[in-house]
Amino acid sequence: MTIMTPAPIDQQEDEEMLVPHSDLADNHQPMEVVAQPETANAVENNQPLDDPPSSRFTWRIENFSRLNTKKHYSEIFIVGGFKWRVLIFPKGNNVDHLSMYLDVADSSSLPYGWSRYAQFSLAVINQIHSKYSVRKDTQHQFNARESDWGFTSFMPLGELYDPNRGYLVNDTLIVEAEVIVRRVVDYWSYDSKKETGYVGLKNQGATCYMNSLLQTLFHIPYFRKAVYHMPTTENDMPSGSIPLALQSLFYKLQYSDSSVATKELTKSFGWDTYDSFMQHDVQELNRVLSEKLEDKMKGTVVEGTIQQLFEGHHMNYIECINVDYKSTRKESFYDLQLDVKGCRDVYASFDKYVEVERLEGDNKYHAEQYGLQDAKKGVLFIDFPPVLQLQLKRFEYDFMRDTMVKINDRYEFPLQLDLDRENGKYLSPDADRSVRNLYTLHSVLVHSGGVHGGHYYAFIRPTLSDQ
Repeated sequence: MTIMTPAPIDQQEDEEMLVPHSDLADNHQPMEVVAQPETANAVENNQPLDDPPSSRFTWRIENFSRLNTKKHYSEIFIVGGFKWRVLIFPKGNNVDHLSMYLDVADSSSLPYGWSRYAQFSLAVINQIHSKYSVRKDTQHQFNARESDWGFTSFMPLGELYDPNRGYLVNDTLIVEAEVIVRRVVDYWSYDSKKETGYVGLKNQGATCYMNSLLQTLFHIPYFRKAVYHMPTTENDMPSGSIPLALQSLFYKLQYSDSSVATKELTKSFGWDTYDSFMQHDVQELNRVLSEKLEDKMKGTVVEGTIQQLFEGHHMNYIECINVDYKSTRKESFYDLQLDVKGCRDVYASFDKYVEVERLEGDNKYHAEQYGLQDAKKGVLFIDFPPVLQLQLKRFEYDFMRDTMVKINDRYEFPLQLDLDRENGKYLSPDADRSVRNLYTLHSVLVHSGGVHGGHYYAFIRPTLSDQ
């Protein structure tokens, strides 16, 4: 999700990612992505001087189907001066999936109180089509109690052992581990307010998507002011009133010296504890929150604020080529869903959004009194809102694989977005050409991980500085 604000406009910290220990069930199953083809058979060290130590380890397991142990360990490899190995459960760790973890090889001989932090990915390589390799990413603070970490349900055993799938070839499985060892940051002594002027939001389990969105909305001054102006009474309880809970949260974000809890707000949504541990969709949350606030603002001094800030309009049209007939329909939007696949940046996505589709052959358009006609179909914009919310379509259904996949392609967004470019190519004939549609990048919500889980965090420009 990318949020643009008008140019100019006067306009943190989030932490979440749980993946299972080898003895626990797998709730998040974070990432399934395309793996790069890899020929190495041993550890590769990629270690520029200033970068954290990282290595890629490739493990060829021969006679895989004949392994008769519950657990199977790789040879030891070293990253960041530490000994690691990969641990697999060939028949699953009490599940019908391959279970796979990264293990601290010498954990039993390390001194009392040891800990180390690593980001890592584990992969099963597809030896027929490398693009179908299964790779999952996570991160963990390893210690004596949790010396291995990874994925109980890495991939279904049925897929793994199917000879047509390409994971097991000549009874050989190829496993890959990529490990980055990072310096442990002492978060307890870090003073966010002192260092940045801002404080973070505490995570309730899997609420990073919500925290990222709330921080973004908080840093839109007009939105924050409207929330403060929503009428509440001293008899209201924050846990039962969304306006009061949001006012309280924004006040604490503005004036507190330490990170702020979100439990009153999620209670006001009617969520129980279980809901907080479910990773919801950030776009869905944004729409639900907007609708609830819109409803609560009716009949108050801030009625219409949500529409004024976020609502734009576009025109869907179908225009016949050989006869004089045109059908148009005006629609409002609060956010725009833009394609990522096949698009290098925001402008390419907008070009695709307004692309003209030809209706011809078996797909002709039925134009009332004119019957079936060749036509062109498309969308053009009537007006854009003051705050433009762009949803990037990172998740798509793959018909070949019959599953949802994440598009991890590189994608660029400019610091200034000019939607009047090329003589207003995105604008409909009804658009007011005297309005300047120039936006400044305000925030970017990033999702790292895969279809089944992951981590949201936000980059936000709190003021008009370059920071």
